[in-house]
Amino acid sequence: MSELSRLFACKSVEALSEEAAGRQSGETLPRTLGLLSLTCFGVGSTIGAGIFVLTGTVAALHAGPAVVISFVLAGIACALAGLCYAEFAALVPVAGSAYTYAYATLGELVAWIIGWCLILEYLFASAMVAIGWAGYAVAMAADFGLGLPAALTRAPIDVGPNGLFVTGAIGNLPAMGVVALCTCLAIAGTRLSARINDLIVIAKVIVIVLVGVAGLLFARPVLWNPFIPPQFGVGGVITGAAIVFYAYVGFDAVSTMAQETHNPRRTVPLALIGSLSVCTALYVLIALMVTGLANYRTLDVANPVYVALDAAGRSLAWAKPLVGAVVVIGLISALLVTLLGQVRIFYAMARDGLLPKMFETLHPRWRTPHIGTLVTGVTAAIVAGIFPLNLLGELISIGTLLAFAIVCMGVILLRRRRPDLPRSFRVPLYPWTPLAGMVVCLALMASLPADTWIRLAVWLGLGLVVYAIHGVRHSTLRRSQRDQDRPQTRSPHQIEPRS
Repeated sequence: MSELSRLFACKSVEALSEEAAGRQSGETLPRTLGLLSLTCFGVGSTIGAGIFVLTGTVAALHAGPAVVISFVLAGIACALAGLCYAEFAALVPVAGSAYTYAYATLGELVAWIIGWCLILEYLFASAMVAIGWAGYAVAMAADFGLGLPAALTRAPIDVGPNGLFVTGAIGNLPAMGVVALCTCLAIAGTRLSARINDLIVIAKVIVIVLVGVAGLLFARPVLWNPFIPPQFGVGGVITGAAIVFYAYVGFDAVSTMAQETHNPRRTVPLALIGSLSVCTALYVLIALMVTGLANYRTLDVANPVYVALDAAGRSLAWAKPLVGAVVVIGLISALLVTLLGQVRIFYAMARDGLLPKMFETLHPRWRTPHIGTLVTGVTAAIVAGIFPLNLLGELISIGTLLAFAIVCMGVILLRRRRPDLPRSFRVPLYPWTPLAGMVVCLALMASLPADTWIRLAVWLGLGLVVYAIHGVRHSTLRRSQRDQDRPQTRSPHQIEPRS
């Protein structure tokens, strides 16, 4: 087999299923999650910095009150991709999400690229949620007279009209501290993390609905006029949709936990669709409320919901401390699930030999990938302490959109190559649904600024260097290919026939 063929060799679905069952390594992640906990993981991860932070940023800089439309467009794109995720999750219920799906359809090199993009998604999303949490926590502390110096709550690097510049701050210490807390919870075990997350998510959803409905009662329709400001236009709304697409990235965290779920072929698709539906409804509600209470020009802050409630005056004074408390606690659940998702991506890539084996090592007592969790937590804390909010949002969106587009393509390829596989969930209106998902995701990517593409290219270039240095040499699939060249050896890592 030529070197080029090895780059695009695929893992069989059967081999992936055997690995999930632990038949090769002798150990695997314990199954502890049911439908409620898995759906709460999706909602908990998704309803985070997107609804509490990006709503204001996109309204102020890109779409005005039409940020509502941006959320709807992003939700449609996510629903198309979500249905494709659901089919894959029912077919290949293992850790790794889009990375694993790409490995089964498009080959090792594409799987590596997607895995590298997912690192960009989850790792930077963790940092972004931490920054959002810090913004609300600092504002809430100030209400109680506990002010913190700006030098300790601001990133030392920011982005302006002329590019990056130094702010003179030391770092965002509250953001770094909350990452450390969630890292400890993630190491302590999935079951404990799930129980804490369930309680936080249920409380968070109740409060969001309560405050959102109450806020709409005091909304001023004049603030929605013009709904699409002339300086932004339709192009700004589409760009806003590409950016707020980040607000939906949490739903795919459901598929990263498939290997730890009871009856994943049924539970994972239901949790994916359920969490995405709940989140879309809540986003539309809050976007309408925020832009109806405050002028969209004032919302480019780390805590726009707080600003909107302040603009309503005494009418919603009761809601501000309630929202502040729920946001501070609720963003912890988003951060926790995002960290768990990143660690499972590391776990899957290490299982395949593309990352060092230490990321696959399970703690002897808690049965969690503790080394990967520590590496993820430390890195996310550093990023959260140094980088600004607006830079991270665009980077996360473009990496996520690329992963979603490839998952949609993968559904089509696997239907053609392996129509014989039993599929407990099938994408409706095939092939139009996955094709539409690809087109919408690529269109949203194209609407992002050029400098975001440059940063993505740099990130992918760095990833290819890591793959060339480590992945090519340690890939278990490549090792199995060499074994298959020997007639007496039969490896479970079959190479899929290419059509």
